[in-house]
This record gives sequence, structure tokens and C-alpha cells, in this order.
Amino acid sequence: MDYKKTNAPLNTVTRDMIAMAEQTGNVYETVCIIGKRANQIAVEMKKELEKKLQEFASTDNLEEVSENREQIEISRFYEKLPKPTLIATQEYIEHKLYFANPTKERDRLND
Repeated sequence: MDYKKTNAPLNTVTRDMIAMAEQTGNVYETVCIIGKRANQIAVEMKKELEKKLQEFASTDNLEEVSENREQIEISRFYEKLPKPTLIATQEYIEHKLYFANPTKERDRLND
């Protein structure tokens, strides 16, 4: 996923959860959906960062710590990205998330 192209804000934004819950009809369910997506994004970001930093891994002695500009730039890039919760919330607001509640769907089929 390209996190540079997200419309998510870099700072925390106060949101009206009642208005956001219109899609699900339940504030708690909305928070759970956003939370699960935020966890997925965090795992993706962590794997991507570890993959990029793997290039700089060395078996040198712990006393010989050297600073690598490229490694610092990669770390700064990831620090400046919006937090996973903000990205997930923006995806939810833009209707880019697919979610399903099996219990509700089962109840609909039984009616």
C-alpha cells in the first residue's frame, strides 16, 4: 500500500462518531472495524520498514555503531507518515473499507 498518497491528516482530528456510525448503525461496531483495519495497516507498515532496514543489518560489534544517512532518512519517512488509526479512519470515511458482520447477515437470511 502506498501511504504517501493517503488523504489522512497528520494530526489527530476530533470526529463525530454518531455520524460515522451511520454505515453500521452501531458506534462500537464502527470503532471495532476501524481498529481492526488500523492493526492491519500497522503490521503492513512494520513489515515494510523492517524489509527496508534489513539492508542495513550488519553483524558488527555492538561497540561499532555507525550512523547511516539512508537508514535515518527511511526511519524519518515512516515517522512522518500518518498513524495507522488515522489512515484507517480516513479509509472508512471514504468508503474504501469492506466489512461484513456474519451475525447480521445470518439473521437477515433467517428472516
